Amino acid sequence: MHVVEVVKALGDVTRLRILNLLQRETLCVCDLEEVLKISQSNASRHLAKLRQAGLITGDKQAQWVYYRVEEASLQRYPFVRDLLTGELAKEPTCQKDEARLKKYRELGGSCERMVHIPEE
Repeated sequence: MHVVEVVKALGDVTRLRILNLLQRETLCVCDLEEVLKISQSNASRHLAKLRQAGLITGDKQAQWVYYRVEEASLQRYPFVRDLLTGELAKEPTCQKDEARLKKYRELGGSCERMVHIPEE
């Protein structure tokens, strides 16, 4: 049952935080590492679960894979979009993640140019 895989994938705070950021823009593992302050192995493990559930897809460019939300899954399971645009958008942790992503981009952060976001 595919819907069970989707619900299981949504049952982790880090995966929800990743999905929240990926609905805003395409990101690679190193972007997620810096913004979410998680290890590369942790980010990769969570991305693999989201990909296995069909919630995200990745495009390889040079040595990096850029991930984005899989639009077809959001159409097939509208409750996922509702979660991302509704309750999750109100979560303080997700709001902080979005602010950190914005700061990361303002500082010129990318896979090609890693920057560290100063702690506030």
